[in-house]
Amino acid sequence: MKKSVFYHAGCPVCISAEQDIIQLIGAENVEVIHLGNDKSQIETAEKAGVKSVPALITPNGNVLHINFGASLEEVKK
Repeated sequence: MKKSVFYHAGCPVCISAEQDIIQLIGAENVEVIHLGNDKSQIETAEKAGVKSVPALITPNGNVLHINFGASLEEVKK
């Protein structure tokens, strides 16, 4: 099974959502990418359709924006 990808920026909303996602689908089923620490992944996230974080990309490519924490424009700064 292809993994989901969870993008976040380290804010409290993002950390809480990360913990919930891992609990719901399992750490082995999700790749967590912290865009605040790895800004090189921002372009990949944008191409996948991420507009704000936290966001989850499902294995079939759907983007689920979870509880608005920050726009990608804010993360780029």
